[in-house]
Amino acid sequence: MLIKDKVKCKVPFGTMSVPKKSVKLIDHMLANKMLTNGKVVETFEEAFAKKFNRKHAVAVSSGTDAVTIALAALQDFGLTRGDKVLIPALTFVATANAVINAGFQPKFVDVDRHTLNMDPWKLEEAIDEGCRAIVVVHLMGNPANMIKIYNIAKKYDLLLIEDCAEAHGARYGVSHVGSWGLMSCYSLYAAHIVSSVEGGMITTNEPECVRVAKSLRNHGLELKGSNWTFNRIGYSAKMNELEAAVGLYNLEEFDNTLSIRRRNFSFLNDVFKNLKWDKYFITLDVEGANQVGPHAFSMIVKDEAPFTKEDFVSYLSKKGIDNRNLFYCIPTQCEPYKKYCSNTYAESEFCSNNGTHIGIHQDLSINQLQYVIKKISEYISYHERLS
Repeated sequence: MLIKDKVKCKVPFGTMSVPKKSVKLIDHMLANKMLTNGKVVETFEEAFAKKFNRKHAVAVSSGTDAVTIALAALQDFGLTRGDKVLIPALTFVATANAVINAGFQPKFVDVDRHTLNMDPWKLEEAIDEGCRAIVVVHLMGNPANMIKIYNIAKKYDLLLIEDCAEAHGARYGVSHVGSWGLMSCYSLYAAHIVSSVEGGMITTNEPECVRVAKSLRNHGLELKGSNWTFNRIGYSAKMNELEAAVGLYNLEEFDNTLSIRRRNFSFLNDVFKNLKWDKYFITLDVEGANQVGPHAFSMIVKDEAPFTKEDFVSYLSKKGIDNRNLFYCIPTQCEPYKKYCSNTYAESEFCSNNGTHIGIHQDLSINQLQYVIKKISEYISYHERLS
């Protein structure tokens, strides 16, 4: 049944690149039993930091672990367990999970439906005495308003972490996203621009952050003098050599992968604008001179559209166009987090209730995207005739 469904899918949501160089290196490592965290991981860390213009990188086992460890490291910088961390209400639940797993409480902030990112004005309104840090998420690879968020963090003496899970290569003006926070976190999951199949990366310019993060990823273990001691409550979150081999050579292909994804994003975005489909959909607003590091193509069905989101996504699926829900409003739509609901989150709920997204990855051709446009055009024409 699963194989049949895959055959019918004309426009898959995600892809996984495994470069030939990675296969060759993995074969060598398997033959020589070089499998656990070692030299290839170190090489990948160095290359990743250089690519994204940071001095250091620490490889971990997932993007969630990257955010968890970056947050847990803040206890070495003055935070205590139970402090509040501000995060967007609309994001993948991993961000909220990381806050809890690091020992803190999430304080949710509503988003802007046009950018899908944390609203800076609502961020400032949400700050209270217990807030000590902000995790800003560049959702769908769209840069958040970093000047305003950075200035708010500075004004209220809040530590800033960037969640760049979906935003590899995105730029806020001339700066890479990930260059503003004390630490920045990336997911290297299969569907992302740089992938190690599973994995994550923390980048920073601060050697002290590197020391603490490396300790935390290995159960809190740290060398003191000539002795190894457990100095923190840590995690088991190391990246292995096989994953690093995939990530290292995917990093070599990064510029080409990013270029294709941007081409695909721009193609769909331009067609939606030219056909004036903004009457029915909100698509991602990339502000000013910012550049998106595209994860997927989001479409939020407006209230005035002559069709519902449920009917639209059902139609896409029937036409072989793979799609996903546009995340959840975590404090109101994810049961374990309802106890942290401290406000209204109208924008986040609207985006979740009315939004979907489809793939724009590097294995999709313009012909496949033209098929998407053709099918959406037929769908809209049908409903316009009915209304």
